[in-house]
Amino acid sequence: MPRDAAITSRIMAAVRSRDTQPELMLRRELHRRGLRYRLRSDLIGRPDIIFPRARVAVFVDGAFWHGYGWQERGFDSWQSQFDNHANPEKWRAKIGRNIERDAEVNVALASRGWHVCRILESAVRSDVIQAADEVEAAVRMSTQHTAR
Repeated sequence: MPRDAAITSRIMAAVRSRDTQPELMLRRELHRRGLRYRLRSDLIGRPDIIFPRARVAVFVDGAFWHGYGWQERGFDSWQSQFDNHANPEKWRAKIGRNIERDAEVNVALASRGWHVCRILESAVRSDVIQAADEVEAAVRMSTQHTAR
């Protein structure tokens, strides 16, 4: 049975687009390590965290919204997870466009000399140390290359 549109609207309005708990967890760990970053930028895709000197852009992505996690939820593909939704084509188009946009942003940033790190919120929640290790490695590697 489809959910009432008003209920869906209230739920979606409550979904944060920035300063989410995983973002805050990752930022705290990066700061603890002595890494300094910026949060606001006009870069394409609006990264969650940027390291301007190292030219590293970090996105903390929700698995569902960016086309991940469907295997863990027992589906054959990211598209098949919408088979039983009230409007499956709408959702396939929405998530499909998000996936395309992520790829476009990655290419656009890379063409401008930026390294893109995409980390899933679920990865941050399960192991913030590992997630921060990934970002730190990208920043340190990038800083070494720009120092030459």
